[in-house]
Amino acid sequence: MSRIGRMPIEVPQGVNVEIKGTHVRVKGPKGQLEHTFPAAMNITLKEGVITVERPSDEGTHRALHGMTRAIINNMVVGVTDGFEKVLEINGVGYRAEMKGKNLVIHVGYSHPVEIEPPEGITFEVGERNRIIYVRGYDKAKVGQVAADIRKVRPPEPYKGKGIKYQDERIRRKAGKAGKV
Repeated sequence: MSRIGRMPIEVPQGVNVEIKGTHVRVKGPKGQLEHTFPAAMNITLKEGVITVERPSDEGTHRALHGMTRAIINNMVVGVTDGFEKVLEINGVGYRAEMKGKNLVIHVGYSHPVEIEPPEGITFEVGERNRIIYVRGYDKAKVGQVAADIRKVRPPEPYKGKGIKYQDERIRRKAGKAGKV
C-alpha cells in the first residue's frame, strides 16, 4: 500500500465535502474547490474521515492512489487554511507595489509590469516593497501565479538580481577572470 495513499483525511468542522462517484467537491470558509479523479479510485467519506482505496496493485493504480489522496488533502487544507508563496525581489531600484488589487513590479524594464490576480488569489507587498506574498485556497493556482511572477525577471547567477522564491538558493558564478 502507498504510505501517503492509505492515510485518512480528517475533515475539519465547517468544511462540507460532497462525493459523487469520483467527483469531489469541497466547500469551506475560504472558498470552494472541485475535482474529478480517475474512475479506478474508490473515494469514501465516513464519519468525517475521507479514505482513498485502489482496486489492484498495478503500477498505474499505485501511482494514482497517492496522487488522489494528496490532491483531496490539498483541497481540504486550502479551503480551511489556504496556501502562501513568498517571493523576494533583489536588485538596486527593484520594487513592488499594490495598485488596487493589482501587483505592479518595477524590475529594470522601461515600463512597470502590472499583474492582475486571478479569481481566488490575493497579493500583498511587505518589508520595504521587496517581499511579495501570493495567497489563495487552490495550491496549484498559487504555485502557478508565483511562478509567473518569478518569470517576469528570473534571478541571474552573477549578481543575484531578480525575483526569487524566499527559500530558493541562487547558484552564483564568478565574473570575468581577467588577464594574469
